[in-house]
Amino acid sequence: MPTAIDSVPPTDPVDERLPLKDLILYGFQHVLVMAASPITAVFLVAQTLGFDAGLTVSIISATFLVCGLGSILQSFGPAGFGARLPFIMVPGGAPIAIFLAIATQTDVQTAVGAVLMTGVFYFLALPVFRRLLRFFPPIVVGTMLLLVAVNLVKIYGGTITGRSGEAHFADPVNVGLALATIALTVIFSRVFTGTLQRISVMLGLIAGTLLAAALGRLDVSGVMQGPLIAVPQLFPFGMPKFDIVAALPLIIFSIISMAEATGQTIATAEIVDRKGDAHAIVPRTIRGDAVASIVGSMFGTSLIITSGENVGIVRATAVRSRYVTAMAGVILVVIALIAPVSRLASVLPGPVVGGTAIIVFSIIGVIGIHVLSRVDLREHGAMFTLASGLAMGLMPILVPGVYSQFPQWSQMILGNGLAMGTITAALVNAFFQFNAPKPLENTEHAQ
Repeated sequence: MPTAIDSVPPTDPVDERLPLKDLILYGFQHVLVMAASPITAVFLVAQTLGFDAGLTVSIISATFLVCGLGSILQSFGPAGFGARLPFIMVPGGAPIAIFLAIATQTDVQTAVGAVLMTGVFYFLALPVFRRLLRFFPPIVVGTMLLLVAVNLVKIYGGTITGRSGEAHFADPVNVGLALATIALTVIFSRVFTGTLQRISVMLGLIAGTLLAAALGRLDVSGVMQGPLIAVPQLFPFGMPKFDIVAALPLIIFSIISMAEATGQTIATAEIVDRKGDAHAIVPRTIRGDAVASIVGSMFGTSLIITSGENVGIVRATAVRSRYVTAMAGVILVVIALIAPVSRLASVLPGPVVGGTAIIVFSIIGVIGIHVLSRVDLREHGAMFTLASGLAMGLMPILVPGVYSQFPQWSQMILGNGLAMGTITAALVNAFFQFNAPKPLENTEHAQ
């Protein structure tokens, strides 16, 4: 006779509550891997718009705070806001570029207003977008994930080499540090077992940082200079200005962001074995992105969206509990409030961060290949869907400026490889499905 214990259903991996020490350890690994995104984003904005040191630290603190709160929201998903999946939230790379374009063409208050309007637009567009989810089958999602991987590897490769034309471009020591970080991560993953194997990405980052310190490439002299407590300021640039024309590029991007969130949600739901229809979770993810972006705009950030690198970490570590990313959110909030910790995060060597990011982002490409493995690529429509999506997606990624002579408004879509590749794959797949001949037996039955 079954006992009461036998009758208790097993806990899904995504809902597993790990011991506190494991939650902190795995959560900290997520934080280390994603820390480069907010730091890089804020410093790019600060340097472009000429922020002073105090304002820069304040925006870094605010970005960590919103990323932390957003990660907690996505992990717990109260009242339909958040996917209840192990998600980390970060400032998106493309939204930062658009934010800067708006700020330089108008002013930073208008850019902040554009973020706020875009967050509201998420809610307005979601009912229509939900009806489009059927256009994102595995062939489209797999294509998207491959393009995400290539695009992110290219972006973060720049943290290793620096900018072309600079004196220290492709410094062999920096490139060596990145390669050593990748190699150490792989070695730790092979040599260790259990918990140590699951944190191999974090161990690789730490080992790479220690190696950089030994080579004199780590400067922590300014970490303890300045205040101990950082309190993010509401509307640090003053009250936002609302200009629908100026905000249009960011609003257009939000549609692309929703498509990207679709792919990440479906991929993550598959990795963690979330039961039920993964497409049904997508609106929850988008609502979480919308709330985080609206809150972020109040603290002067750009759009805060679900993170692609997080998907790779979940797959690499096989730690699928959403409570881990909730703990990562708590750690991010703590980092936001303790100024020396934020300053310490900001001095992590770029080549080491880049090496870690590249191995994690490449894992996202592996996930895309796995998704595509379920598709019969010998089938005519599937072959051309993947080929056309990669063609239109890789061209602007690998050949920057290919559309530079096109009208400015068209470059927003054509020049975004992820957007163009995903849209192309969805349209071509729909075209082949719409024009597919009916099965022979159905025709005979009709006759």
